[in-house]
Amino acid sequence: MRNLTPVILLAGVSAMLAACGGGGGVFNRARPDEFAVQRQAPLVVPPDFTLTPPAPGAPRPAEGNAAEQALDALFGGPAPRSRIEASLIDRAGNAAPSIRSQVGDTGTNTVAKGRVTRDIIAAPEGDGQSASTVIPSA
Repeated sequence: MRNLTPVILLAGVSAMLAACGGGGGVFNRARPDEFAVQRQAPLVVPPDFTLTPPAPGAPRPAEGNAAEQALDALFGGPAPRSRIEASLIDRAGNAAPSIRSQVGDTGTNTVAKGRVTRDIIAAPEGDGQSASTVIPSA
């Protein structure tokens, strides 16, 4: 009996350690994503019964999706603009519709930002293994 006790103890410890292993469990079954579940809003009786019914599969207009609800809960929706911000936006005016195609044009005027900015932009891509430092002389 004394010789059998360490064997039983070793088998019990190894069984407990085997239960701690990862790998997706015994059957490796797919589990649902608990963060993808969202609650449905309660049904609301509209005050005007002459409304047209929504199209099948269309999102509910009062509900929105989960991302919009989260942003609204965190930040409280869009903030009203101050007088200064509204004045600045009015002075800026509207952008030209073709502004995105004109940005890369060679005839577009640019501002020289200096040698340092040019060197940063022209730096080679990579993880910096072959980088070297240069100390400019005064």
